[in-house]
Amino acid sequence: MALPRRLLTTLSRPCMKFNISNAHPTTRRFFSAEVVSHPSNRVQVYISRSSDPYLNLSIEHFLLQKSSPDSIVLFLYTNRPCVVIGRNQNPWVEVNLGLLSQPNGIISDSAHGKDDEVLLVRRRSGGGTVFHDLGNVNYSVICPPASFDRNKHASMIVRALSSLAIPDTSFRVNERHDIVLDVPSSSPIVTAQQSPTQTFKISGSAYKLTRERSLHHGTCLLSSPNLLLVGPLLHSPAAPYIKARGVESVRSAIRNIGVTDLESFEEAVVAEFGAMYGAVDSEVIDAFEAEKILNDESIIAKGYAELKSPEWIYAQTPQFTFSTHPTSEDSRPRPPLPVTLPLSLHATMTVRHGQITDVSGTDLLTPLTSTYLHQITDWRARINDEVTGNWLNGLFGVVPH
Repeated sequence: MALPRRLLTTLSRPCMKFNISNAHPTTRRFFSAEVVSHPSNRVQVYISRSSDPYLNLSIEHFLLQKSSPDSIVLFLYTNRPCVVIGRNQNPWVEVNLGLLSQPNGIISDSAHGKDDEVLLVRRRSGGGTVFHDLGNVNYSVICPPASFDRNKHASMIVRALSSLAIPDTSFRVNERHDIVLDVPSSSPIVTAQQSPTQTFKISGSAYKLTRERSLHHGTCLLSSPNLLLVGPLLHSPAAPYIKARGVESVRSAIRNIGVTDLESFEEAVVAEFGAMYGAVDSEVIDAFEAEKILNDESIIAKGYAELKSPEWIYAQTPQFTFSTHPTSEDSRPRPPLPVTLPLSLHATMTVRHGQITDVSGTDLLTPLTSTYLHQITDWRARINDEVTGNWLNGLFGVVPH
C-alpha cells in the first residue's frame, strides 16, 4: 500500500535494550510487534511525524493491541485537516458533509500554505466529534485498566501546559473530563451575575477499554488557523430531520491556546509523562518511514485499509430515521420546508448501518430499499422531482459531479 513518504519518529526517554531471538544488531527494528510487546519495555513514548489520520489511528490501535499488558505508552501525533467522529456516531447528524466535500478546499493547511481538503474519519473509540489540523496535537495514553482514570492523564496535559508559562491563562480539567482554558473576561465591567473569567474548551477526550488495556486519547488546540470553520463543519443541515441512536456531540466554545511551537508542547508532555512513570535506559529510537511501517506490520496495514473504507466510515452508523415531518416516534418540530417543495412531500426513511431499509409517506421517492445512503451520488436521479432532489442533495452532503 503506497503512501507519501512521511516519517514516524519514535522517541523514548528512553527505551530498554532487547535480546530478541533471531534479531541481528544491524537489522534491529524498534517499532515492531516484538519490541512493542516485549515485557521489558515498560515505559514507551512515540511521536508521529506523519499527518495521515488513518495511519496515526492505526498505529495507536496497534499499540493498544500489541503493547505489553503491564506497560505504559504515550503516543503523540498531529493530523492534517480532518473531522473525526466517534465509534458510535452518525456522520449525517454530526458533520456538514456538503461543506466537507467542497471540491476547491476550504481549510488552511498552514504547513504548506495552501487550501486542503478535509478528510472524514471514524475512530475506534467512543465520544464526540472533533476537528483536527496541523495546529492541534493529539495525545494518547495506553495503560493497564488498574491505572486508568478519566482525569489522571488529562491532568498530566494540564501540568504540561502550565509549565509553558503562557500569560493570562489558567488550565483545568472540568466535570466532563475535558481540559478547559480560563481567561480574564473581555468585558470592562463585571457584574454580580457575570464571571470574571471566560471558559473555553481546548481539549476533548475519548476512551477505549479492553480486558487487558485501556486507551485515553485527546486533542490539544494549540494554534489552529481554522477555528472559524469548525462550527460550520460540525453543523449538519440534516440533523433536525434525523432521530438517531448512538452518541451525539456536546457543543462547546473553543479557543486556541496560542502556542505556535508544537514541539515545545510535545517536550512538556513527555517530561510530565516521565515524571509520572520514571526514567528507563536512555536510548533514542530511530526514525522509520510510514510506508515501511505499513509494509512491515500487517496489523497496521489492515487497520489503515479499514479506517479509509466507506464501509467503516458510513456503514458502521447505528440505525436512524429521517422524516420531513413529526411522527409518532419522533414528535420534535421540524424546520419549515422550502416553499418550492411539493406539498405532497411527507417522506420517512429508516437507515440501518448506512443502508435504507424502509421508505414511506410520499409518492416522490423511487425504489430506494437496500440502497446505501452514502452511495447515492445525486438525489435528482432517485427522485421524481428535481427541486426535492436538490434539497436532499444539500441535506445529505451530496455534491453531484
